[in-house]
Amino acid sequence: MTLALAARLDRALDTLPRGYPGPGGAVAVLRDGETLARHAWGWANAERRIAFTPRSLFRMCSITKQFTCGVLLDAFPDPSALDGDVRARLPLLEQAAPGALHLCHNQSGLRDYWAVAMLHGALPEAPFGDAEAARVIAGTRTLQFAPGSRYSYVNQNFRILSDILQERTGRSFAELLRTRIFEPAGMGSALLAADTRAMPDGTEGYEGTQASGFRAVENRILWTGDAGIGACLDDMIAWERHIDATRDQADGLYRRLCAPVDFADGGHAGYGFGLNRGTELGRPVTGHGGALRGWRSHRMVVPSERISVVVMFNHLSDARAAAVDLLAAVLGEDRPQTTAGIPPPDWLGAYIEPETGLAARIDAAPEGHIRLRYGHLAERLDMQADGTAGSVGTRLRLGEGGLWMDRPFDNQSSRLRPCSGAPGTDVAGSYRCAELDATLTVADAGGVLYGGFSGFLGQGRMELLDPVGPDVWALPCPRALDHTPPGDWTLAFQRDQADGIAGVEVGCWLARRLPYARVG
Repeated sequence: MTLALAARLDRALDTLPRGYPGPGGAVAVLRDGETLARHAWGWANAERRIAFTPRSLFRMCSITKQFTCGVLLDAFPDPSALDGDVRARLPLLEQAAPGALHLCHNQSGLRDYWAVAMLHGALPEAPFGDAEAARVIAGTRTLQFAPGSRYSYVNQNFRILSDILQERTGRSFAELLRTRIFEPAGMGSALLAADTRAMPDGTEGYEGTQASGFRAVENRILWTGDAGIGACLDDMIAWERHIDATRDQADGLYRRLCAPVDFADGGHAGYGFGLNRGTELGRPVTGHGGALRGWRSHRMVVPSERISVVVMFNHLSDARAAAVDLLAAVLGEDRPQTTAGIPPPDWLGAYIEPETGLAARIDAAPEGHIRLRYGHLAERLDMQADGTAGSVGTRLRLGEGGLWMDRPFDNQSSRLRPCSGAPGTDVAGSYRCAELDATLTVADAGGVLYGGFSGFLGQGRMELLDPVGPDVWALPCPRALDHTPPGDWTLAFQRDQADGIAGVEVGCWLARRLPYARVG
């Protein structure tokens, strides 16, 4: 490592604790299979004063998904052999079932079960284990799109795969991970830490900010193939070294995980086998993030440079942004600057995306940006000189007939339908979803509308509804079982011939187009 590179890395490492403040963290940077940086700071458990070290266990969360697919490819080189097993776990499905590869690539068309859990009245700290997962999955009657046609992030795709692997091999998923992945890669302390209530070494996750203070979180989810791995920084360094050492092997596991993936129409997919395929600083990368309330992580590989970066935070700072900071330091490049000073466009406002039925609300943001509220997180889009606005995954542009939204990662491009005007306030009542056997209650409380969901998981809290447009409201979901809540639910009310409210279609990006009929 040159002196210039060492200085750049030292500066980047020095800025991380204050640039991404929280109780503690750990990061690693590797190039050509050699470790350039291995650094930890702060507290794995601030109350018990347990230091965060490279040996502290950490919840890798959704980074687990690539390991689940690794076990799958190792045990079943042709995953389509498990298509019948997938169908058997969806006994009520009224449409053609997805195959195992659709699950691996998040192209299944299933609705995410942690999002659906909120429709069943789950509270953020509620338990969600094997019984709850099985009931939500087995109750599926419809898909939100045809398998293979679109991308949508669905956690239970990977839980289903790990359950099938256990059943077909007769071995626990923990044992499969250990013997097929962890031991060959030299990940000595990695394990399946399915119970999110506690980590074996006392490492804790935290919510809050430096300004408001941090508090230990309470999680009660039981995770398996979707997000259950626990590992320390040294384990992840071993994984990155294993990837580099096997990079030229035609049958190398990570090479197979990175194989190109397409949609059914032949379009290139940016996600496959539990890995995102994208670009950072102009270079192709593979990787994934992980998150649970109190935990954030990110790892990426830049094959052209043989660089790997791993970031672990036991708080909710942006681990991906920190990973890009470290990558920029290794490459000796500045992060690209966004364009400022471009005035906001004249097409700000509320729209409906016709395929999903979801509201797309667009408003101005500081310094030449606009904000799009459509997916499960609000997106900041950069205004461009040609009048378009874009981010990594979304582009808004004027086109034939109006404003278009392109989301190539989802394999979707559509003309947005304007949704201007004030919604009616005569929507208070009770609504039932037959597929879920769950209820939405909309109440007029002193002239103000609130809504809340209830079902077999309990009674969710009432939230203040936000007006979107004629007969369209948004029901916020700021906290959920998962780290990233589903976002705002679009409530699109339908009227009968007498102009009364007959029902409502409920959806978010993770769980779309669920019809509710008015029952009271």
